[in-house]
Amino acid sequence: MLSVNTNAGAMVALQYLNNTNAQLQATQNAINTGLKVASAKDDGATYAIAQNMRGDVAGYGSVTDSLNRAGSSVDVALSAGQSISDLLIQMKAKALAASDQSLDTASRTAMNEDFQALRDQIASVVSNAEFNGFNLVDGSTQQITALASTDGSKRITVAAEDMSLSGSVVTVATTGSISTQSKASTMISTIETSLTNVNAALAKLSSGAKKFSIQADFVQALSNTLTAGIGNLVDADMATESAQLQALQVKQQLGVQALSIANSAPSITLSLFR
Repeated sequence: MLSVNTNAGAMVALQYLNNTNAQLQATQNAINTGLKVASAKDDGATYAIAQNMRGDVAGYGSVTDSLNRAGSSVDVALSAGQSISDLLIQMKAKALAASDQSLDTASRTAMNEDFQALRDQIASVVSNAEFNGFNLVDGSTQQITALASTDGSKRITVAAEDMSLSGSVVTVATTGSISTQSKASTMISTIETSLTNVNAALAKLSSGAKKFSIQADFVQALSNTLTAGIGNLVDADMATESAQLQALQVKQQLGVQALSIANSAPSITLSLFR
């Protein structure tokens, strides 16, 4: 039927052209953003899954920061403990030399001054072994805790080791000296005990540092896996989108031509009135 009021062919052609234009717009957006799902409008279910995974990735970033801070605090404590161990070895050598009965008073006095300097250096090392407000070797902190999961329910804790003078680890008194042969002889045993305790404390701190390090590596691996998973869900395949773009552009041109042909159909009725 020929009609100048209703052009069914033009309406169908316009419908298909609009569909092609919508697909072309979606493909162009994917190319522009690099995402096949850039918003909830594109695919609500996939977008929701991806957003939840992005939340986990952001959470793992915070967990990693927490683990790194705690690990650095333990590393500082380990460095301090190693320095204390070295100082105790030097102090033992001084005490052993001062315990020699044949040593004259002047020499023992000089050795005692060196011994006290080393002793005071331990106190200095202990007081300065602080990172991010935590000192794990001066007794001010009982433990350090780091996040281990994105929901905050799991944590890793490492106990502190008090290496202050006159403590349970370093048993050398804050006023300890080797000013006499008797004191020097007694000090040897005290230093040996302290050295054993410090090395045992270092072993414990080292185990704690490994816990933080292992968990940090694990969290990073999880974060990388989730990031790759998000990409699989929402990233556009640029090769596919490029081919789709070219196909839709051709389809759009054909749609425009089809609409033009359909729009010209009513003009045929003019020939009936010539």
